Amino acid sequence: MIEAKGWVTAQVGERFAGHNRVLGVIASLLVGLVLLDIYLVPLPHPGAVWVAVASLVLAISLLITRGLLPNGQLKASLELVLLLVYLLAVCWFTGRTDSPFISAIYLVLMATSLTLGRRITYLMAGLAVASYSLLAAGESPPLWSQVPGYLIRVFPFILIAHVGAILAGETEAARAEVEHLSLTDDLTELNNMRSFEALALQQERLARRYQTPFAICMLDADNLKQINDRYGHLAGTELIKWTAQVVRSNIRESDIAARFGGDEFIILFADHDKEQILPAVERIVRAMSSCPFSYDGDLIDCTLSAGIASYPWDGDDLKSVVKQADLAMYRSKRLGKNRVSLAETDAEHAEEQEHAGARERTGGREQLKVRGEKLGSGVPQLDGKRSSVHLRKGDLTRER
Repeated sequence: MIEAKGWVTAQVGERFAGHNRVLGVIASLLVGLVLLDIYLVPLPHPGAVWVAVASLVLAISLLITRGLLPNGQLKASLELVLLLVYLLAVCWFTGRTDSPFISAIYLVLMATSLTLGRRITYLMAGLAVASYSLLAAGESPPLWSQVPGYLIRVFPFILIAHVGAILAGETEAARAEVEHLSLTDDLTELNNMRSFEALALQQERLARRYQTPFAICMLDADNLKQINDRYGHLAGTELIKWTAQVVRSNIRESDIAARFGGDEFIILFADHDKEQILPAVERIVRAMSSCPFSYDGDLIDCTLSAGIASYPWDGDDLKSVVKQADLAMYRSKRLGKNRVSLAETDAEHAEEQEHAGARERTGGREQLKVRGEKLGSGVPQLDGKRSSVHLRKGDLTRER
């Protein structure tokens, strides 16, 4: 069952918050180093004053941006540009292209590549080259009058930006892969319960705010134990994979499906109640019963039992709605499996008692159906020989 616990995601704002903290530390250390340098190696009077003023302006500007702008790409970009302008001013009064702080521009480029991606990094490299050229313009003769020497001086800016952008791309790809693995069930490629909980709790908040419904469907494979006993646990694993494929191919992109555990699955349908999504869930159950899965050359039939509950009629929060859907699913099993039950009503309770009595009289025996067909080139319904079952717009429209 879903517990009301916190769930941390690698959201963009959170990642930029860490980058901004690091940038703040870098800016503070750089300003401190500049002030220490002009204290130990005094500059001519106007130069020292202008460097001190530039340091004060940078500090005030960073405070303003951090107070007014949210964490994100715009804020990080603006702060890095401010830091580059500050370095340009400091280098102008401390030796221009021979300034001891000229190499700090490399630090800005690396921070940009690790924070803002390849395109902005190349743009920042262009700004760095322009800044260096401006510093060189104050020399006599101008540095670019000697083209080879000028190119050798500016090439490191471009090289560092390019290498940093490549490393940042590799790091981002690795982070995305780790995030995908942490949010996905490795067996079925559906959401795991960690990611489902985050998305479902977000939907719950939206439903509360806008007074809209949502429905929870619980699904359970009916024959897992029998398949494990007859064919082994590898066949049971194939059943779980097949069930996930049936579920995935019969829901919309906006629906949220996850492996709840074992052979149980959970689906959240936003903006619809249980009666509206009943036809859609029935189509999933029918698709499973009509499409066997293959194992070791045999086509094995399996069915699903499903239960549906919806907010706010069957519970005032996500946890209680999931509980009611779970109870409805087990009622489907008691009624004979291969069916869908809505959250309990008096009529359904009476029907359940009737079916339970009938099952007791027959001993409650069920047999696993094995078609015994040898596969020629794959599962027929995946080769286009059997029509697939998908949601239609009318499936989510309540009949009046």
